[in-house]
Amino acid sequence: MRGYLIVLAVATFTTLLTTPLVRLVARRVGAVVRPDERRIHERPTPTLGGVAMYLGFLAAMATARSIPQFDGVFGSTSEPLGVVLGATVIFAVGLVDDLREVSAPAKVAGQVLAASILSLLGVTMLFFRIPFGDILLLSPDLAPLVTVLWVVGMANAVNLIDGLDGLAAGIVAIAAAAFFLYADRLFDEGFLPADSVSPLIAVVVLGMCLGFLPHNVHPARIFMGDGGSMLLGLLMATPTLLVGGQTNEGFSGQTFFFFAPLFIPFFILGVPIVDMAFAIVRRASRRAGLATADKDHLHHRLMRLGHGQRRSVAILWVWTALLSGFVLYPAYTDRGNAVVPFGVAALGVALYTLFHPQARRARANGGEQLALELGADGAGGDGSASDRSERSPSGEGAH
Repeated sequence: MRGYLIVLAVATFTTLLTTPLVRLVARRVGAVVRPDERRIHERPTPTLGGVAMYLGFLAAMATARSIPQFDGVFGSTSEPLGVVLGATVIFAVGLVDDLREVSAPAKVAGQVLAASILSLLGVTMLFFRIPFGDILLLSPDLAPLVTVLWVVGMANAVNLIDGLDGLAAGIVAIAAAAFFLYADRLFDEGFLPADSVSPLIAVVVLGMCLGFLPHNVHPARIFMGDGGSMLLGLLMATPTLLVGGQTNEGFSGQTFFFFAPLFIPFFILGVPIVDMAFAIVRRASRRAGLATADKDHLHHRLMRLGHGQRRSVAILWVWTALLSGFVLYPAYTDRGNAVVPFGVAALGVALYTLFHPQARRARANGGEQLALELGADGAGGDGSASDRSERSPSGEGAH
């Protein structure tokens, strides 16, 4: 573990120490996000935090390259080079979007380019596991396409969840730690080669997030921006491709791992992936563009339940930790009955989320306010409740 701890420390402290400098530069160049009707923060906040995270990534990878422990990782394959180049491309696309808004098609084109670089240099999906079915060997023509779709989906999943202070960085940190522990377990069992770059990337991502979080928790002093969120998405996609998509071996013995290792990211990154799926369905039903912003993400709904930013973020962090533990517990204990304790814990979080005193007060106050509005409309004849709903900026007045 010594080499991994050194890399973790370098990624953490490089990101931690460069973030204040990036914040000053962001203010000077005008890269500041101002409050508006669709944003939650209440004061102008610098963005470009992804620059510090990218510097932490480069410093950590350079450090790992100089440690003899990782000679096999950097000397036997082109995967580390592919990760660095792909990360650089997707970070550059996000950085340009943070400085001057880029159209959604142009942003997706940049993501496709970054994912294509990964695929060309060996970070590609070779096997696809069908639930309760066989393992499919992807053809050389299909493998790059599936790889690109996987990376683009992961990058946008992390980007969409980045809506509250510290939310995306915390969720990805938990996911990266879980991936590292899982990869370490696979290595011990002989299912992961010693020259795999996956554990290294997971540790680097963990360090980037740990270094950025002190500056990003509520009230945030800087945002990571698209440069940071898309960078994290690509880096989290990398170990899933290498661990789950390049082996036809089954780490079996537990019912849960019948779907593993390909579908592990759906559980460990369950919160942002579910949020992305709901966002796509929601915007399609409204005939709105997929890039259209709204206030109906999971974190927005939690805040409407009466939870503040800190509690909403903590709830989603706990959910991610539960999903990660759900994956890791059978791998480390060789027992498949992890559903019971984690199911109880998940129920406890759900009850806390829905029935916290402030949440109950918010619902009660909402009902009283609606009754007052309906009474005022009936007495004064100023307009119907539906008229008020239509005049609401968010279209949620009827709630």
